[in-house]
Amino acid sequence: MNSRRDFLQQLAATAIALPLLPLAGWAHGSNSRDMPHGPVLRVAIMGLGGYGTMVAEAMRACVKAKLTGVISGTPAKIKDWQSRFSIPEKNCYNYENFDQIKDNKDIDVVYITTPNALHHDQVIRVAAAGKHVICEKPMALNAREGMEMVAACKKANVQLLVGYRMHFEPKTLEIIRMRKSGDFGKILFFQGLCGFRIGDPNQWRLNKQLAGGGSLMDIGIYAINGSRYMVGEEPVWVTAQETKTDLVKFKEGVDETIQFQLGFPGGAVASCLSTYNMNNLDRFFLNGEKGFAELQPSTGYGPIKGRTNKGELTHPHVTHQTVQMEEMAGIILEGKQPVVPVNGEEGVKDLKIIDAIYQAVKTGGKVDLSL
Repeated sequence: MNSRRDFLQQLAATAIALPLLPLAGWAHGSNSRDMPHGPVLRVAIMGLGGYGTMVAEAMRACVKAKLTGVISGTPAKIKDWQSRFSIPEKNCYNYENFDQIKDNKDIDVVYITTPNALHHDQVIRVAAAGKHVICEKPMALNAREGMEMVAACKKANVQLLVGYRMHFEPKTLEIIRMRKSGDFGKILFFQGLCGFRIGDPNQWRLNKQLAGGGSLMDIGIYAINGSRYMVGEEPVWVTAQETKTDLVKFKEGVDETIQFQLGFPGGAVASCLSTYNMNNLDRFFLNGEKGFAELQPSTGYGPIKGRTNKGELTHPHVTHQTVQMEEMAGIILEGKQPVVPVNGEEGVKDLKIIDAIYQAVKTGGKVDLSL
């Protein structure tokens, strides 16, 4: 998978040459997003790091969603974003006072892109302020936290969505359509390989208190989630094994490499790998009695490349976060139902599997799942 660092190195070029959206009016130029297109989802981003920047830049091409606010603990970043994205002072908050967004009619939803360990409390606070929430994955550190977040949002009558950008990716959706149509026949096997060699040993992703784990929480979740939407069933058991070669970089509780296997009620099995110590791993493979599908790269920032037994998939690439935010605006504002769910309940299912994988690593046995 392309790392976040790889993306950020390309960010300036991407911002200059955002791909055109297949949406009416956009071809008339950058001012067209100010023309009437119906309701617009007004978004505040919480956490102005690498991924928050990626989402913000991608939203420049959105018609249904607009960046209107920021939440950060770094005043210098807030000032920079105010200038870059024309955000008024009244829509800028820090981590101490962002509860005040409840009185701000310029903000409909908060997109949380902070470290994993912060998601739980921040989602609950945003919900209490009466705003919808989009939370990056993994949604929380464990399933218990995730269920508390879902309950808090239901109590506040706000929507909780998770940043599953691949659920809107055209080649991925085409494979799901073909599987549902029976093109591959009975599904027998899925393989998901996700990994890259991580850099700075001092980054938060290698801090158990902030990340909740290691590669599994960051990159392995793509294989976990992908196995479910590619096979089209919920797994009923898991086994897992951990390999660690660098005890300095990957301290106690921070996994370097985990291999895990999933069993599905229809008889299909999945074999997956998550690692922070190998490059060139970003591949999904689905095998059925009548055909196959392959994505490689499968979850990187794009373009995704895919083929099936019927030939190459040729859908054009559009920046994933642009499509995601357009579709999420449709979900929140128009009640649209995505092909693959992106709600909090979907996030909890992945967290239950993550909990089970860590349990299987620890016990060396098979762990039953009930999603």
